[in-house]
Amino acid sequence: METPRIAAKSFTFSNDSDRLQQINSIRQAPVGAQIKRVIDLLLETRQALTPELINEACSVDVNANKAVFESLRKNPKVCYDGKRFSYKSKHDLKDKNQLLSLIREFSEGIPVIDLKDSYPTVMEDLQALKAAGDIWLLSNFDSQEDIAYPNDPRLPSTKVDDELKLFFRRIELPRDMLDIEKDFQKNGIKPATDTAKRRAMAQSQGIQAKSMPKEKKNEIRKRTKLINSHLPELFKSMKG
Repeated sequence: METPRIAAKSFTFSNDSDRLQQINSIRQAPVGAQIKRVIDLLLETRQALTPELINEACSVDVNANKAVFESLRKNPKVCYDGKRFSYKSKHDLKDKNQLLSLIREFSEGIPVIDLKDSYPTVMEDLQALKAAGDIWLLSNFDSQEDIAYPNDPRLPSTKVDDELKLFFRRIELPRDMLDIEKDFQKNGIKPATDTAKRRAMAQSQGIQAKSMPKEKKNEIRKRTKLINSHLPELFKSMKG
């Protein structure tokens, strides 16, 4: 296998002292901080790198720090083949066709957060599939919970009785995804999302959920009871 090349940085005598101090600071950092630095490198390069190349690129000496090595080897986002480390996404996808095929396997929807690190242009391909009418991208109140649904023309169309439509539109909707997931579970349905887990992960990484936009005259007010007839207004963001 050809050894991947990492662009080398040039240094002069005047800044060599600063460079050494920076390297020392990196190697004295907590294990978690060093692991994140390596994973960010693997995600950015999408290459299989030896410990020596990792050290050269981001100054984390994997071989010299057993705790870093073992944590990196066992990390679910990392693949180690005995010689090289590489980034491991949840779904092994390479292009838009594979992305569409995967989404079509999840008629109940698949969280975008599980797709976004599959390959570098996956988010652009999701928007392209949406624009082509191949999928739906639905956003809810939690920015971490965007869901991709297949819009498969092979599925048979069904005419719904008007009385059933009216009944559906009068059903009151929970405002929080946690409540929606609880309702699914009560009815023996496994939700495609895990809001509690994702919010905990986002909080641990210092990510704040997007605040709700300021209320406008023509938008649904907070005190309004949400029912299914509000769906067109709730999903206006799909047109963006």
